[in-house]
Amino acid sequence: MGSYSSYASQPSLVEIPDQTYSDDEYANVDWDNLGFELMPTDYMYIDKCCAGQKFVRGQLSRYGNIELSPSAGVLNYGQGLFEGTKACRSENGRLLLFRPEENAIRMKIGAERMCMQSPSIDQFVDALKQTALANKRWIPPPGKGSLYMRPLLLGSGPVLGLAPAPEYTFLVYASPARNYFKEGSAPLSLFVEEDFDRASRRGTGSVKTISNYAPVLLAEQKAKDRGFSDVLYLDSATKKNLEEVSSCNIFIAKGKCISTPATNGTILPGITRKSVIEIAGDLGYQVEERAVNVDELIEADEVFCTGTAVGVAAVGSIAYQDRRVEYKTGSGTICQELYKTILGIQMGIIEDKKGWIVEID
Repeated sequence: MGSYSSYASQPSLVEIPDQTYSDDEYANVDWDNLGFELMPTDYMYIDKCCAGQKFVRGQLSRYGNIELSPSAGVLNYGQGLFEGTKACRSENGRLLLFRPEENAIRMKIGAERMCMQSPSIDQFVDALKQTALANKRWIPPPGKGSLYMRPLLLGSGPVLGLAPAPEYTFLVYASPARNYFKEGSAPLSLFVEEDFDRASRRGTGSVKTISNYAPVLLAEQKAKDRGFSDVLYLDSATKKNLEEVSSCNIFIAKGKCISTPATNGTILPGITRKSVIEIAGDLGYQVEERAVNVDELIEADEVFCTGTAVGVAAVGSIAYQDRRVEYKTGSGTICQELYKTILGIQMGIIEDKKGWIVEID
């Protein structure tokens, strides 16, 4: 194991200085025009461990580049995972995380699939808290967005032949963000993709590995060039059932019934998806997790997407083959009700009766 030590990244670790900024001071950001683009903050969290060992406790480092061996497992074989979660600022100034343990569990499941070491649930959540507190001035004012945090798990140790890396890096960085899509809160327009697949059976579609995302870029770019917001993928086996959008889950609604594709190994089990299913049930809707045939898009009243970055986003239209179908959007819709409810919980406006909110002390 000692042969790779000289390749390991050695971050410049720092202590957070005593109260440099007052509690009510914000970074110099135009919060009213915040989008979803990288805005480097002050600090990131980083930890390392060797294969077969455990992560212990990382430290905060000034945000900046990291060093990797050219033969790092993540660079050569795509051995990497990522997560996405948010810290929100409530009206009374509390800093809130939404179900961070679910992200930790999902990373552990992904790490097992990708033969990687992973942090414990407590370590993962503590890393988020430290990152959010260190970058407190970058957390937007209430109602202006959130601090989007990106936990990464990388095979950072060097390998030549195809094998698990001998060292792993767990890193969390952050950026203030708001609307994921350029449309903002306007309804999305989707294109049903038939030439490319997002995932295949018995593959890695159900884990958040980095290697799942670059392959969708070509189809996504082609769709955006034609004026669409994103791509809706079908199952690779039959090309008859809905799977998910490039970076979020999909729901359809007809009357009081809401349906979403079941997580059968090719679909990412989204945390917002899971939460929306539970909230919708509490609100009296019938929720079905099942195979959803693409033809059901024609009869649906509403379609919406869910995800950490997108929240609950209404779909205004979907193009499939030679047909374009439009859907209900705006006030009075199921989508709007679910959006307001989950956002209210995340912001501390609606009482959290489920134990989903973790307050950052």
